[in-house]
Amino acid sequence: MNVVYLTNQYPKPSHTFIRREIAAVERAGVLVERVSIRPAGAALVDPDDLAERARTRVLLSRGALGLLPSALAIALRHPRRALRGLRAAWALAPRSASGVLRHLAYLAEASLLLRWCAAARAEHVHAHFSTNPAAVALLCRELGGPRYSFTAHGTADLEAASTTALALKIERAAFAVAVCDDGLRKLARSAPPGHAHKLHLVRCGVDAAFFTAAQSGARAVPAAARLVCVARLGPEKGCDVLLRALRLLADARIEFQLALVGDGPQRGALERLAVELGLGARVEFLGWQSGAAVREQILAARALVLASRSEGLPVVIMEAFALQRPVIATAVGGIAELVVPGQTGWLVQPSDPRALADAMAEALRRPAAELAALGTRGAARVRARHAIDDQALVMVALLRAARGPSLRRRDQRLASERGATHFPVRNRVLRSIEGWLRRA
Repeated sequence: MNVVYLTNQYPKPSHTFIRREIAAVERAGVLVERVSIRPAGAALVDPDDLAERARTRVLLSRGALGLLPSALAIALRHPRRALRGLRAAWALAPRSASGVLRHLAYLAEASLLLRWCAAARAEHVHAHFSTNPAAVALLCRELGGPRYSFTAHGTADLEAASTTALALKIERAAFAVAVCDDGLRKLARSAPPGHAHKLHLVRCGVDAAFFTAAQSGARAVPAAARLVCVARLGPEKGCDVLLRALRLLADARIEFQLALVGDGPQRGALERLAVELGLGARVEFLGWQSGAAVREQILAARALVLASRSEGLPVVIMEAFALQRPVIATAVGGIAELVVPGQTGWLVQPSDPRALADAMAEALRRPAAELAALGTRGAARVRARHAIDDQALVMVALLRAARGPSLRRRDQRLASERGATHFPVRNRVLRSIEGWLRRA
């Protein structure tokens, strides 16, 4: 089976969960064509991200003018399809905050995506994020392209459903995916009547490298009073609240060091705030790091800290637990599905520097053995829920179940010819999941 994965910007340091999912889906036997709407904007430091950039096609690589030939070809050769696409763009526009002109641009992007789908013999488009990637996938379908689906993530996807035409995207999709239980409930609230059966849960996952690193000699919780935060430096991540909470620790004469891994639009403002608060060398702004470097930063810390104002379910929580480190986080989105107070870490209310400071102070005071026990229980939850290859099997089953019966039979025949009997257990698992999805 050939599938296009469509995103807004790919690869990206904060979107390693997409890269892992693609790799796992490919290991499950699906050929994936990577397509990004815009070029990757952030500086890439991870070797895996650099490799992905070389494999990714970009719709806007030649700017808006590069879309004109495909758009004109659709209008001239298939005027009915072009009219259907225009109607769909017109239907999307008033239900979102982007307006008609933006959706006409999405239609032009969809025309080029259609050509690339045909060249790749793609049978399905899966978009990550329910914002413009899902809109482009929908319009590509209206122009005569393959069926589409999408994964809705956190803040922009589900908390702004009324401004992203989410209901219409669900209505016309083959299926829609949430990454946590909280997200699935929010997605269900936007589903039109009669379309709730299209909604499914496919969790983001971590790969074996994190569990392997935890089993190495460096896994012991350090005695040093060091914490780590891994986040995009944007307003939704609440790093300003984190800095103010650290000032409270300093006022209480509690020793600490924070490694802040990540970058984003607020980095300059946060660096200035750290200076204003007199935090000095106690806070290190490290920028984006490679996957291996992130693992080392988490292992060098007593706990991971997140001060998010809004979230889905951050993958870095799964990574910290896989490395057997406890987590201090805010009770937003799906975070409580993994961070359980007293069992795997601490939960505090968002935008509350005092509560966050108290939780960090406790983590800094606790004996290393108690922190290790919290992290070990977190690792068990991640193993049970977020192993990437297990989640990829669910995604592949959804992709195959979305195809017509004749295409599924052809896919089974081709798989058999390629020697799919080398993976009998995996094939039986996929067939059982597909059967359950068709009966559901």
